Amino acid sequence: MDKPIRWVAVFGMLLFFGLMAQVNYVQGSQAESLRTDPHNARQYQEVFNAPRGQISAGGEVLVTSTPTGKDNPKYGRTYKDGPVFAPLTGYFNGNATQVERAYNSLLGGKDKRIANQHWFDTFIGKKPEGANVELTVDPQAQRTAYAQLKANTEAGRRGGAVVIDAKTGAVRVAASWPSYDPNEVAPQTGDKGAKRLEQLEKGSGVVRPLNDNALSQTFPPGSTFKTVTGTAAMNQLGMNDQTTLDTSPLTLPESGTNLPNDSDTGACGGQAPMKDAYAQSCNTSFGRLALQLGIERLNKGAAEYGFGKSVKIEPQMPAAESDVPVNYTDADGKQQHTGRDATARSGIGQENVRATPLQMAMVASAIVNGGKLMNPYVVDKVRAKDQSELYSVSPKEYSQPLSGSQASQFQAMMRAVVQSGTATNLKGDDIAGKTGTAEQGPGNPNARWFIGFAPADNPRYGFAVMTEGKGFGATGAGPIAAAIMRQVLKK
Repeated sequence: MDKPIRWVAVFGMLLFFGLMAQVNYVQGSQAESLRTDPHNARQYQEVFNAPRGQISAGGEVLVTSTPTGKDNPKYGRTYKDGPVFAPLTGYFNGNATQVERAYNSLLGGKDKRIANQHWFDTFIGKKPEGANVELTVDPQAQRTAYAQLKANTEAGRRGGAVVIDAKTGAVRVAASWPSYDPNEVAPQTGDKGAKRLEQLEKGSGVVRPLNDNALSQTFPPGSTFKTVTGTAAMNQLGMNDQTTLDTSPLTLPESGTNLPNDSDTGACGGQAPMKDAYAQSCNTSFGRLALQLGIERLNKGAAEYGFGKSVKIEPQMPAAESDVPVNYTDADGKQQHTGRDATARSGIGQENVRATPLQMAMVASAIVNGGKLMNPYVVDKVRAKDQSELYSVSPKEYSQPLSGSQASQFQAMMRAVVQSGTATNLKGDDIAGKTGTAEQGPGNPNARWFIGFAPADNPRYGFAVMTEGKGFGATGAGPIAAAIMRQVLKK
C-alpha cells in the first residue's frame, strides 16, 4: 500500500472512531438532558400507552394511571381532589407541568436509574414500569388551605398560601384559589380536554388557573416586605431591633407628597425602636430606611432572600421571579431608573416590588431557622415498583440572609405584631408574623398578606398567605394562616 492510500485509510479510521465517540456521547452522557429538554416534544409521545407511576403524599395516593380500554390512549390519568393539589402535581396532556413534568422520566419509566435496575426487562423487550413519586405536602393542611382561600378571597380574584418546614425546606402547603381540575384535561378526555386546556390558558380577567397563585404568580407584598427592608438595614446600616427610628410624617423628596402611616399615634407618633415601628407597621420609618439604603442596596438585601431570580424548586419546576427592581419598564416600554419617591415606597412593599407567597414564606423560614434559608422542594422520595429507592432528597442551604442574632430579633418582632401590634386579633393562635396590605391600583382590591411562623415560641414552620379583597392583612389573611397552621401542627 503506497503512502497516500495509507494516509487516506488512517484518516478514514479516525473519522469512524470520531463518529462512534460522538454517537456514544449523545446516547450516553447527553441522553437524559436531551430527553428532558423543555423543547423536546417527543418526550411525551407514546407516554399514554404504558402505566405511569403514582404521585402520593402523606401515605395518600393523589395521582394514578388506569386502563382506558382503548388503543390510544391505553392509559388515562386520575387526580384525586384535582383542584386542591394541582399547584403541585400539575397536569399531563400533550405537555406536562409541575411534578408531572419535573419527574416525567421517572414517572414514565424511561429514566436511566430505572433502566439500570431493570436491564433484564429491557433486554427481553419488556418496558420498565414507571416509578412512584412521594411529595412533602401535608394533604389535610393542603385541603384546609384550599378551602380557606376559596371562602375568603373576593369573587373573581386570587389567593395563595405556602408553608415550609424551615429546617429542611420541605414545602408542606402550596395552595391556590382559583384552581383547575387536572382531570378535565387528562389524556383520556381527548378533544374535549384539549378545548378545556385552551380555555384555561386564556383565563378570565386576572385569573390564570394554570399559573397558580402560590408558586407561579407575584403580588405587591405590602408591609410584609418591611421584614426585608429591616434585614437590609441591620446588615448594611448596622442597626438592630432597638435602634431608634424616626416615625414622624415623611415628605417624599421628589414629589413633596406625604407617605402616610395608618395612624400617627403610639409608636408611629414621632420615634420608636425598630421593634415597635415594625409591630405597629410605621410606613414612614421603613420608607426612610429605604431612602438611607438606596434602591441598589435594598435590591441587594432582597436578593439574599431569593428576590431577583427564579427559585428552582425541582428540575424544570421553577417558581416565578420575585423582584425589587432597580430599573423598570414604564407604560411606554422605556427603561426607567427607580427614583427616590419610588425607593421609599419600595421599602414598604409597594411601587414595583413583587413577590410570590413562596418567596415571602422563604423570608419567614430564614427567620425561623436562625438566619439560614433552605432551598424549598416538594419531592421527598422516588421509589421503583419493587419499592427500591431511586431518589431521596438531600436538603440544601439556599443562602444566609441574616445572622442568628438578627433572626432572634425578628422572631421577637413578629411576636410583638400579634401581642401588641397590627395583628392582635390573632392573640389566641399559636402563630407570630407580619401583616401587609398592598394597594393594587384604582378599582382593584387590596393584596392582603400575613407571613410568619408557628409555633410561636418554638418555631418550626415559615408561612405566607395572600388573598385579594377589601380590608387588611390582619383580617383578610391572618385567620387563614391560623387555620392552616392549626392543621399543620396536629402532626
